Amino acid sequence: MKKNELINAVAIHADVERKVAKAVIEGTVDVILANVAKGEIVNISGFAKFFKKKRPARIGRNPATGEQIQIKAKTVAKITALKGFKDVALGAVAAPKLNSARKAPAPAKKPAKKKR
Repeated sequence: MKKNELINAVAIHADVERKVAKAVIEGTVDVILANVAKGEIVNISGFAKFFKKKRPARIGRNPATGEQIQIKAKTVAKITALKGFKDVALGAVAAPKLNSARKAPAPAKKPAKKKR
């Protein structure tokens, strides 16, 4: 599912306009990114935990030659699926039901024909 498909699905499920769903999804992503960039952990209960982690420098091995090499310290982005997400994804719990069809507006009535 791509971002536009997600926006459309959320708009239908929540019965809101596409503009509103787009603003909410993009706002959520922006808030998560900004807080993780500051070094905070963002934990969405039952879904996922987003954070950045510092990895220390270490000694590794070149797989081609077997020679030891020094690996620099670095910071990496991490996303960890939480139990609620895993339970649904692996089938231990039933997935939530989605509203799959938007209520269509009533069709416009045709004007009545005039009798002569």
